[in-house]
Amino acid sequence: MTDHLTLDEQLCFRLYAASRAMTAVYRPKLERLGLTYPQYLVMLALWERDGRSVGDLCEALLLDSGTLSPLLKRLEAAGLVERHRAATDERRVDVQLTEHGRQLRTEARCLPMEMGEASGLSVDEFTALRETLRQLTDALMLHPRSKESQT
Repeated sequence: MTDHLTLDEQLCFRLYAASRAMTAVYRPKLERLGLTYPQYLVMLALWERDGRSVGDLCEALLLDSGTLSPLLKRLEAAGLVERHRAATDERRVDVQLTEHGRQLRTEARCLPMEMGEASGLSVDEFTALRETLRQLTDALMLHPRSKESQT
């Protein structure tokens, strides 16, 4: 009979351990770019679509503004982004890449392939895992208890 209360049986532990291991592999690669892992995620969102509002970035990154704001301050201090109040709505802050921030994308282009190789998974396995994790995240975000912790 399986004991379901062991670490090895917990999906949450496997996700946690995999996330820590992945971040550890990313760390030296991102240090070359002068980024932390959370800053890299912000940059990915901006490379995908520049000129996003802080609210849009929060939504895309599944972060609250209290977590995102310090990241943006550090990216701005590093000369990678600029923040401006929107002309049409002073409550809205838009974030734009600087020229240096746009150029950093070129240096980062190899990271997804390097991380895919580091995973030891085939391209198909990597793609399937990413899609499964997306489905898991979506399902958990819709769960009523998840909504309570977001407010």
